[in-house]
Amino acid sequence: MNKQVQTNDADGANTRIEAGAERIKQATSDAVASTRDAVNRAADRVEEGLHHATDKAAGAATRASDKASELGGRGREAYDRSMDRADEWLDQARDFVREKPVQAVAIAVGAGWLLGRMFRR
Repeated sequence: MNKQVQTNDADGANTRIEAGAERIKQATSDAVASTRDAVNRAADRVEEGLHHATDKAAGAATRASDKASELGGRGREAYDRSMDRADEWLDQARDFVREKPVQAVAIAVGAGWLLGRMFRR
């Protein structure tokens, strides 16, 4: 009978060990599944954040490009206006020289002399 009690005790211990091992396996599987879900959620959030940041960067680049084009157009208009004014002044100077050549030469000599004095030092 003593042998039968030992066998029953061993069978009970084996059953308990197997049940404990099964609980550990189940807990491990649950932990892995929970971790996998958490990692997937985090990856989804990172991906959404990257998409959002990419969209914002693309929008900012588009706005910057539009602004640069606008400023380039404004700069070109200002350049064209300046060139038109310079052409007008040059035409006026030619007309003045044609109408009053002696006075134009006298003004040029006086301006040359004055500039020479200013830049001599």
